[in-house]
Amino acid sequence: MNERPLIIALDFKDAAETGEFLKKMSGQKLYVKAGMELFYREGPAIIDQLKSGGHEIFLDLKLHDIPETVKKAMRGLAGLGVNLVNVHAAGGSAMMESAMEGLEAGTPAGSKRPACIAVTQLTSTSAEMLKNELLISNSLDETVLSYAKLAAKSGLDGIVCSSLEVPRIYSVLPGSFMTITPGIRMSGDAVNDQVRVATPEKARELGSTGIVVGRSITKAPDPLAAYTQMKNAWEGLPV
Repeated sequence: MNERPLIIALDFKDAAETGEFLKKMSGQKLYVKAGMELFYREGPAIIDQLKSGGHEIFLDLKLHDIPETVKKAMRGLAGLGVNLVNVHAAGGSAMMESAMEGLEAGTPAGSKRPACIAVTQLTSTSAEMLKNELLISNSLDETVLSYAKLAAKSGLDGIVCSSLEVPRIYSVLPGSFMTITPGIRMSGDAVNDQVRVATPEKARELGSTGIVVGRSITKAPDPLAAYTQMKNAWEGLPV
């Protein structure tokens, strides 16, 4: 897997719309994210379609259920040949450990196990929501750090978090622990439903190991140009 990926969120309604977007990318070998909307409509066929284009794949289903259910689900997902999957850290250590057991058991012989990361708090979560709706009294930073440590203890490869929380995570966890950060926007882009956002330059400066970019690329008038600009910014090249 690309160690510092820029992952494009394919937030499209179906395979046809996804294919139209990928045509605009001029044969680029991309790292893409297939989420709930796309996978629930198209099923494993969308993974085959993306793999046939040579793309690396983050299957973003955010599993969160009792440990045995998650274990069985991960056993099935492991056979799809994706690069990255995820769970919700709020499911607890037993669930996360079961997810890893399922991935190990389901990965075909001779193939590399998909990496598994845990969602800490969504980038749409604000401090007010955390306190007033989720009834978590700790701060966002403290909650994310606690979930990150629990994910590492449970054997996961990394977490999903805001880039703003990355420095504190690496103050207690090793640099090999992945921090995949959504909520990335170019300066001046609309933030939409995200709350904790950052530019690709800022995410790089803060130490994120991977970024997820959606509408800033997929809704751009020229997606390939937007992708190139975003990728250069992420890699520290002239924009």
